[in-house]
Order: sequence, then C-alpha cells, then structure tokens
Amino acid sequence: MLSVLRHSWALLLGIMLLMVGNGMQGTLLGIRGQIEGISTFQMSVVMAAYFAGFLFGSRTVPNLIRSVGHVRVFAALGSLISAVLILYATAPHWIAWAFMRVLIGFSFSGVYITAESWLNAASTNENRGQALSAYMIVQMIGIIGAQLLMNVGDPAGYFLFVIPSVLVSLAFTPILLSAAPAPAFATIKRMSFAQLWQASPLGCVGIFLLGGVFSALFGMASVWGTGAGLSVKQISAFVAAIYVGGLFAQYPIGWMSDRMDRRVLIATLGALGAVAMLGVFVTDPPYVVLLLGAAIIGGVANPLYSLLLAYTNDFLDSSDMASASAGLLFINGVGAISGPIITGWLMGLVGPGGFFLYLAVLNAGVAAYAVWRMTRRPAPAVESTGAFAVLSPTATAFAVDVALETAQEDSNESPPESAD
Repeated sequence: MLSVLRHSWALLLGIMLLMVGNGMQGTLLGIRGQIEGISTFQMSVVMAAYFAGFLFGSRTVPNLIRSVGHVRVFAALGSLISAVLILYATAPHWIAWAFMRVLIGFSFSGVYITAESWLNAASTNENRGQALSAYMIVQMIGIIGAQLLMNVGDPAGYFLFVIPSVLVSLAFTPILLSAAPAPAFATIKRMSFAQLWQASPLGCVGIFLLGGVFSALFGMASVWGTGAGLSVKQISAFVAAIYVGGLFAQYPIGWMSDRMDRRVLIATLGALGAVAMLGVFVTDPPYVVLLLGAAIIGGVANPLYSLLLAYTNDFLDSSDMASASAGLLFINGVGAISGPIITGWLMGLVGPGGFFLYLAVLNAGVAAYAVWRMTRRPAPAVESTGAFAVLSPTATAFAVDVALETAQEDSNESPPESAD
C-alpha cells in the first residue's frame, strides 16, 4: 500500500478533493432548495438530472478521450465542474439547477473514466488491487469529509458554494502536474441486454433496483432532512453515516461472499435493509436511531452492488466481464435516473417518510427476487465462483473490469476455503 501511495498520491489526493466537492454539492442543494422555496418534486428532478448526465457521459466521454486525449478532456471537464459549482448560487431556480446538474454529472463521469484509466496505468500487476482499494477508500473519505465542511458556513449564502468550487480546481493541480504519462485507452465492447439477462437475471434486476437506492441516498437524503426539520449539522451527520456504514461493511461482507451462495447473502442484506428502512418509516424514531438506520442502509447498499457484479460474473467467461460490466452500469444508470423522481413523488404523497418507504420497497424487491431465483437454478460451486471486488457505485466499466480481473487473479493464487 505504501508503494501505491508513493506512486499515485497525486491522483488519489485529487480524487479525494473531487469527491469532497461532489459530496458537498449534493447535500448543499437539498438544503438550499428549501430555503429558495423549491418544492420536493422539483428538487427530485434536479437530483435525477445528475444521473442522467452521468449516464450520458459514460457513453460519450470515451470517444471524446480518443479524439482529443486524456489531459485535455480532464482539464476541460474539471474547469466545467468548478464553474458550475459556483454558478448554483447565482441562479437558484430548479430548471437552471437541473441543467447544471446534467453538466456536473456528465463531467464527473468523464473525470472518473480518465482518473481510473490513469490509476490503472500507473499500477503494476502486483499492486493493482491495492491501488483500486485505495481509490475506493479515498472516494468514501472525500464524501464523508464533505459533510463535515457543510457546517463551516450558512447554506443560504455563497461561501459553501465557493468551497467545493475551489477544492475541485485544486484537485486537478497535483494530477496534471504529475509526471505520470497519459495511458492508452481501449474500447470496451458492449454486451446485449438479452445476453446479460441470459447470464444473470438477478444481476440485471438487482443492479437496476440498486441504481434507484443509490440515487435516492446520494441525491435525496438532504431533501428528506430539510423536509423533516433537521438542522444542517444533523443532515450532514446523517449523510456521513451512510458512507461510514458502506466503508466498514464492504470487507467483511466480501469475505463472506467468497465462502457461501451469494444469493443467500444478497437476499439477507436486502431483507436487512428493507426491515431497517420500514422500521424507520413506521416508528418515527429519535435522531440517534436515524443515524443507525443510515449506517445500516449504507452498509447494505454498497456491498450489495459489489455482490451483484461478482455474482453476474460467476456465469461469464473472463473475456466477457468488461462488456458485461458496461451493460450492467448502463442498467444501473437507468435505475438511478428514476430513483430521485419516484422518491420525490412518494415524499409528496406520504410526507418526508416516503424517502424511507422507497428504500424499503427497493431493498425488499432485491431480497424477494434473489429468493425466487434460488428456486430457478442451483448455485455455482463456491470453489468455482469469481472473487469479490470492493467497488463504488460511481466506478466506471473500466474500473469494474480491472477490479474484478485483479480480484480473480488474487483468488486463483489464494483460493477460499470450501464451505462446510
């Protein structure tokens, strides 16, 4: 790990600062929206716009990189992100914000694609897995740190919009001034959705539903908090708890996934998330319990994403993993676009608690479908399954492919113990 930090510190530092900026803008807009009198449903459209831009960017930025190169794309998208972050405060209207969120989502998608290919090129076969783990960790740290910064200014003013804009601008300095050469960029072949469905119906359905879960957590948590009457400090702590839970749950759940039928673990986690969110919805618990619920849903959702990717790849040849990852990420993106909008509609129907009801329904859907799929075909033998790779929902198809390939190589070197 020290070798990874020594050779890739500039990129990892830049990514952490970028995630601080991204984490702040999501929480800040949810709070500022209420101050500006923007309705819950209008804010749900604003939040969904980010994921529409992200999905569009994941399909178009690779061609842009091949046309003009990594450095130019990286610098241009970074400048666009920084500019939009400061412009939010100058045009507090939901239509303007939705347009800006499309631009932000598109730009961050391109930045992730570029950064992940750069990190892979700077890594060796021996430390590539550690490099990707470090990358995912600094992403989580960045988002958690963003919630702390939410408390240094007034969300009704300009200062909190200036901070992420400055941090994003600074993030590109160490990266662009580093000596690392721009990597070659390969085209990832697409797999048809029919082929994906044939390989793993559970992977397709689960990834789609999790897209809605992640977009609700990332985009609507602060909207819920303002509707529920929480303070800025309470909202930022709630959002931070989601990512703290995800950070600490990935590795123990990954360890279990390599030693049992993954569908059992998927169903168990989905049921746990559903019960926790339904409990919050029906009981209106004290704030401390809300924090625990946030940690649980974060600790469920993040590993579930990695589990579903690993489970799908159990039924694919290694040569098909990259194309399957691209298809699954597209499905995830489609689910993510609908997540905030449905959440906003439910919150308008039943009140702020609709946020938790939506999360409960989607997690229950994942659990129920996993149980049903267990009746349709037998599980692959534990010793023949692929390895679990810790992945972020923001990871591009490039990073997913590299992470799964690296995890599989590590698994072949040290196979897991057989289940009793």
